[in-house]
Amino acid sequence: PQKKRVFEEVNSCSAPGVMGSFQVLFNHAPLLSQLGIGEIKIETSGEQFYFATSGGFLEVLNNRVSLLLETCESAEEIDVQRAESAAERARRRLKEREKVLDEVRANASLARALNRLRVARKIK
Repeated sequence: PQKKRVFEEVNSCSAPGVMGSFQVLFNHAPLLSQLGIGEIKIETSGEQFYFATSGGFLEVLNNRVSLLLETCESAEEIDVQRAESAAERARRRLKEREKVLDEVRANASLARALNRLRVARKIK
């Protein structure tokens, strides 16, 4: 792990499940879910926090939500120019269809870059 983030009091947590996005509120039933590429939104009493993730797991147990994520960047941390460059590279690779192109990797790279850009725009 590179970072640990803790939110003590949270009103809701929205996450990108692999079968679709979902929201966790107070007294949610126990749950273990795999997460995909997408946005995590944490709402506290007065603020909203947005994070870009490329996947991981979410567990709900006894009114506590735990996330174990492959990547997690807050909207403020995202380097927009780097994400735009990554998206353009992925689009170019998909368009050129190189013989050695790994289409799955290129599509995943594009999805991650577009997600980072979408989350970064939440604070602009």
